[in-house]
Amino acid sequence: MFNNDDIHTALRAVKGPDGVASLADSGALSGVNIRDGKVFVTISIEPEQAAAAEPVRLAAEQAIKAIPGVGVVMVALTSERAPATRSGSREESTSSHAPVPSSGLDRVKKIIAVASGKGGVGKSTTAANLAIGLTRLGQKVGLLDADVFGPSLPRLFGVSDKPELADDGKMLAPVEKFGVKLMSIGFLVEDDAAIVWRGPMVMSAMTQLLREVAWGDLDVLVVDMPPGTGDVQLTMAQNASLAGAVIVSTPQDLALIDARRGIAMFKQVHVPILGLFENMSYFLCPHCGGRSEIFSHGGARAEAAKFEVPFLGEAPLDMSIRRGSDEGLPIMVSAPESEQARPYLALAEMVKEALAQEMRATARKPKIVIG
Repeated sequence: MFNNDDIHTALRAVKGPDGVASLADSGALSGVNIRDGKVFVTISIEPEQAAAAEPVRLAAEQAIKAIPGVGVVMVALTSERAPATRSGSREESTSSHAPVPSSGLDRVKKIIAVASGKGGVGKSTTAANLAIGLTRLGQKVGLLDADVFGPSLPRLFGVSDKPELADDGKMLAPVEKFGVKLMSIGFLVEDDAAIVWRGPMVMSAMTQLLREVAWGDLDVLVVDMPPGTGDVQLTMAQNASLAGAVIVSTPQDLALIDARRGIAMFKQVHVPILGLFENMSYFLCPHCGGRSEIFSHGGARAEAAKFEVPFLGEAPLDMSIRRGSDEGLPIMVSAPESEQARPYLALAEMVKEALAQEMRATARKPKIVIG
């Protein structure tokens, strides 16, 4: 079995960011972590070196992959420095990220985000059932879990398999279940492992999970965003050519305030809002059938009207949905014809139609030929 010394030996054949010393001896290596045949390496650079350091990162990946016994390799660039600030102001770290090859996305037609302004509103459950719903409508679908610090896709789909290398030996092959191609940082780390990464490391890892996965032919890649409006959301919006975003919220005012921020963020970076989906909209008692609007009701519909975006439906707070999510059987798999699954299938139908309308509108645009 290989160890840290083998990693350093391999990296001595790679020139560091300065182009003179080897990467192993340059002082730029800020972390080497080996777990179950998987290797995670971070390279520290100055922010302005990001573009020039990308070939170094790729060369380091190839050198490590050549070590016998190595499976998955993830090399991330990280950069931190204190910029000049006004007197008395707080210094903050800045980061920059190099462009990376888009080969993994070359055959992906559309990428959409499922986002929320805050956690705990059922965004990941919605993303999982949306992805499965799209497959039931004949779409080829992938699902990327972009929540590095709290990945939930492995549990939602009941997947414990580790991704293997694709046939080209360079990219990761997504795990496939229920007809959906899946990728998550949760496949690469242990369930109880804490991912203690700074922002630049997260951005570099997410870019790799997006672009260095052999997604193959997909009609739609659904990205389950982390909650909030931070670095991951901006990186995805700016670098992934998002075709649109589905905003998930519960009905109460506190959640809707954060949903508004999510809508504003995507509009600011010119990502179309496909619509607003209300989760945990109401509770149906399994004993008497009575309906209780625990978190109020209709708030997302009102917000959609206010922002002039489509309202994509409402899903109940239901034990069967919760139970299936915990057991790795989303409701669109365990009971696809049930009343509880109906809102997710309707959501998939509306998303599919919205993307089709966009494609038709694009096709109608006049093409100007000069010469």
